[in-house]
Amino acid sequence: MSNVPKPDPQVALKYFQQKLECTTGPIELSHWIEEKTPITIVDVRRPEDYAKGHIPGAVNIPKEQWGNPKGLSKDKTSVVYCYSQTCHLAAAACVEFAQKGLPVMELEGGFNTWQKAQLEVAAGV
Repeated sequence: MSNVPKPDPQVALKYFQQKLECTTGPIELSHWIEEKTPITIVDVRRPEDYAKGHIPGAVNIPKEQWGNPKGLSKDKTSVVYCYSQTCHLAAAACVEFAQKGLPVMELEGGFNTWQKAQLEVAAGV
């Protein structure tokens, strides 16, 4: 018989509050795009993958450019995404950008989840 963990409710409360503040899903992001919410969508994948397809309106800031992320602002939340749920590029970029005082969120599931939700994809640069 396995022991199922029993998280402290206060620890769980803090964790999920922070998760909701720092992440979003593809459907919510698509609504923000439709509503013209003032956000910056940041694709941190390789430029060649961005060119093949990306979330409409996204800017491409690959890892080599994180030290000087052009186009990001302290006045707008940047929603950052990478390849997939198991890719940690977006989380690593969020750390870098947040250290610069930029408000950031991670798109859970990355570009793969966006595509699985059958949302619009833009191509080219």
